[in-house]
Amino acid sequence: MKDHHGCPVQATVNLISGKWKVQILWHLSFRPRRFAEIRRKLKTISEKVLTEQLRQLEKDGLVLRRATNSVPPQVTYSLNAPGEELVPMLQTLCDWGCTHLHMKPNLPRHP
Repeated sequence: MKDHHGCPVQATVNLISGKWKVQILWHLSFRPRRFAEIRRKLKTISEKVLTEQLRQLEKDGLVLRRATNSVPPQVTYSLNAPGEELVPMLQTLCDWGCTHLHMKPNLPRHP
């Protein structure tokens, strides 16, 4: 993880920074998803980058990866407890952007 200079806000931002991590977390906040589902949601992401981002989120303790022993293997990603704790903050960021940037939400809203 990048240096956060003892600042918990910077440490948190470091965990979720990157072009795709916030969007990946947002889509996983609604339900577990398979790799291909996430890729379809993020139309312009490459498989390589999505794999890297998911590995980092897993390594940083925000996402769980579950693989089955089926043929072909099925891999499902979901938020773990610390990842779930980010959901209200992500919703707040979404609400703030809609209000202050005059954007219409193009993503589903959490109840």
